[in-house]
Amino acid sequence: MSDYDVVRVFCGPRGGYGNELGVVREGSVMPDPHERQLFAEKLGFSETVFVDDPERGVIDIYTPTLRLPFAGRPCVGTAWLLDVPELVTAAGTVGARQDGEFCWIEARAEWVPPRTLRRYATAAEVDALAVPPKGEWVYAWAWEDESAGRVRARAFPGRVDERGDSGSGGAGACAGGIDEDEATGAAALLLTDRLGRALNITQGAGSQILTAPQPYGWTEIGGRVVLER
Repeated sequence: MSDYDVVRVFCGPRGGYGNELGVVREGSVMPDPHERQLFAEKLGFSETVFVDDPERGVIDIYTPTLRLPFAGRPCVGTAWLLDVPELVTAAGTVGARQDGEFCWIEARAEWVPPRTLRRYATAAEVDALAVPPKGEWVYAWAWEDESAGRVRARAFPGRVDERGDSGSGGAGACAGGIDEDEATGAAALLLTDRLGRALNITQGAGSQILTAPQPYGWTEIGGRVVLER
């Protein structure tokens, strides 16, 4: 196995929660896409990043079953780890910046596959949701405080493998069809693009995602990152 780092992305205010990401800093040791796919499957993280050029920020993103042109959590985590001003993904160039305890990236909604953004009347309704039946990729959300832009959200990828039809092939998709994804930057990007305003999202058990719309169709996504090993 190649050496790799593990970071948790979109952690809560005290550093807990968030979602794990594997990062292979020396992607040159494993240039073959098939080998990378097998390695990502073996690691079993929602996403694994291979860094092909650490100075320019060129990266290659894989779930355990397919390659992704873009995903929010891998970009935030890798930008924080490499401390670079931008990342080059298959979808396009992603701006990056550090701001105190938060790492931010700038991306576009059209890079993200469609998700069902399902609004509920209250945060308590979102909290009480059972896992939906197998099928569509659902981002359930409600306002906690609309005037302050505070959102309660939970993400349900559809419980199918990415090779299947439901919840497949998307940024932030997860291995083996998990019931619920703790933190999903791409879905937060879509919600921000739809609402057209900055958001402070509490997702899953306690992850925090910050977003802000930018000019010309760009959206910033920010969060805390913790190095696990």
